[in-house]
Amino acid sequence: MKHRIVIKVGSNVLTRKDGKLDVTRMSALVDQIAWLRQQGYEVILVSSGAMASGRGELRVEHSLDSVEQRQLYSAVGQVKLVGLYYDLFREFGIHIGQVLTMKENFEPGEQFKNQRACMTVMLENSVLPIVNENDTVSITELMFTDNDELSGLIAQMMQAETLILLSNIDGIFTTHPDDPQAELIREVAPGRDLSEYIQPEKSAFGRGGMHSKYTTASQVSRQGIRVIIANGERDDILINLLEHPATTPHTEFIPCK
Repeated sequence: MKHRIVIKVGSNVLTRKDGKLDVTRMSALVDQIAWLRQQGYEVILVSSGAMASGRGELRVEHSLDSVEQRQLYSAVGQVKLVGLYYDLFREFGIHIGQVLTMKENFEPGEQFKNQRACMTVMLENSVLPIVNENDTVSITELMFTDNDELSGLIAQMMQAETLILLSNIDGIFTTHPDDPQAELIREVAPGRDLSEYIQPEKSAFGRGGMHSKYTTASQVSRQGIRVIIANGERDDILINLLEHPATTPHTEFIPCK
């Protein structure tokens, strides 16, 4: 039986300091996902980065409001983002499929069933699903809080064994990570409350932050799914999490039985 993993890659992992897409890091992550598949894992990738991709591609001379920016840059950027993934995964002979979704698709009903059936048939035919929010139509109250929330819903819908949330820090610390006294919390037992350690700040280029990851991890682990928060900027992070977990920095939420 194959082990099913959902991997969420955030905007801060996929973008450079100038806000543009980091193709080198994308390539490194693709190499690792290809390795996971060679080891027999089924992988679903939830990827941010459309906005950064579109912003780096397009120059607009007039002002746009926040909704217009989101729709325009996401529409242009999603094409480029998936095109890059296509080229990178093709080097390993891996076929990819794009899944653009909205929050309402996770309500009980036909849309939920159709979405699950689509991703199931993709996995059954060795196609790697790459999931993102449909930002061209998802605005205001229709939006996910961020892709952490989306990845948690995907993990539950597809009955994944593990959800890996890749951030730009190693996990949850006892105080701010820049504090020399900060200690990484390696393991979170079911029901343990870490809210005193979580800052409400959002990430630089995404809508989420550690508060969002903690909320998603807590909810998903209660459904019996293992959740890992780790640093996607570390070399070979996905491989090391699975082969050398004891020496690889990360925060792991132990699933409820």
